[in-house]
Amino acid sequence: MIRLMRKHFWLLMGAMLLVSGCGKEDGFIPTDPAPQPQPDPTPLPAPEQGDRTVLVYIVADKNGLETTPPRDFASQDIAEMLEGIKAVDTSRSTLLAYVDDADEPALYRIAKDAQGNVIQELVKAYEEQASTDPVVMSGVLENAFGAYPAESYGLVYWSHADGWIPYPVPKASTRWIGQDKGAGDSRMNLSDFAAVLADAPHLDFLMFDACFMLSVEVAYELRDYVDYYIGSPTENPGPGAPYDKIVPLMFKENAVNEMAEAYFEAYEQIYADGAGISNANWTGGTSIGVICVAALERLASATRLVMEESAGSDADELRAEVFDYDKRTSSSHVGYYDMQELIRKMPANQAVLDSWQAVYEEALGYWNTTPLNYSQFSGMFSMERANGITHYIPSLTKAYPAAEAYRSTAWYEDAGLSFIGW
Repeated sequence: MIRLMRKHFWLLMGAMLLVSGCGKEDGFIPTDPAPQPQPDPTPLPAPEQGDRTVLVYIVADKNGLETTPPRDFASQDIAEMLEGIKAVDTSRSTLLAYVDDADEPALYRIAKDAQGNVIQELVKAYEEQASTDPVVMSGVLENAFGAYPAESYGLVYWSHADGWIPYPVPKASTRWIGQDKGAGDSRMNLSDFAAVLADAPHLDFLMFDACFMLSVEVAYELRDYVDYYIGSPTENPGPGAPYDKIVPLMFKENAVNEMAEAYFEAYEQIYADGAGISNANWTGGTSIGVICVAALERLASATRLVMEESAGSDADELRAEVFDYDKRTSSSHVGYYDMQELIRKMPANQAVLDSWQAVYEEALGYWNTTPLNYSQFSGMFSMERANGITHYIPSLTKAYPAAEAYRSTAWYEDAGLSFIGW
């Protein structure tokens, strides 16, 4: 009933936006223009109830990811989306991109006109704003999903990120969820992100094109708002997702594993142990996984049983022994430890560990990595012991500000981490 009422709200918001918002006067930007002058593209039909609407939320304002060469990652990915949409029936499927880069933010529809030409249609222009502000993001989602209602929805969050780590935490990285330096280095906390999703339509998938986000703590916090969660446990490749390959899969039913596989294979094909690596030739590989969110509450319960039998586990020893995807220096290091390896080191009964493993394999719908991954802090490093999902391990002898913040996460409570003194 609550979701039905919410759908009616979004339909109303869409009607209001279409009446007061953008019409033909906003203009169209055709791609691949022919050498001779061509007639203006025929306006797209008014949006109807579609099969799926996907929003790519790009936060790239003065944070090193903006559209200025040679680090013009945002514009490169938009170009890939324009290519990928060619294989999509845009009469029933809607791809939207909110872009906050060095210019004023804008919401675009990437689609095909009546003649089949790919176009980038301006839906709404915004004044300068902090795109990491939860009120701002909520407004953009209202504009996007309200104007283009559908049977299902997807969201891609594109920016810097740092898992569940809140902001500000002294000496604990540079990222969190999103970074808008055009608005005074504004960043979003996980709790704010969850509040944004709570007011949005339920998502079929959420993909983070951002670093360190294949985190059980983050996925668990968002479990009520999304069915499938896609991310990387380490630092993303500079060029990000290959949107020309994954955009068609965004609108295919039950294709989240295919999306992740296409992401991985694009980098596997040019992988060369990092030799000659550059943003134009990313030979440093990648790793990516899919979490089936429906299994997360059972995974929390299974983890709790492990923790109940593991009192006395030395957290500092575990920090030294468990595989860590975070290769930053001590002043910025957080620690994104391999969850499966962590559990295997716990002194719990084997039957309890085996039961946990079975649930973990249900939760991890897809996982793959190249033999090495690249870190801007340490260069290439081995992924030999990597298994996908990350889990934090606090230090109990050193005063890390992140450790106290960790105890406020829902995962900490439900997974029973207090049983081992964390």
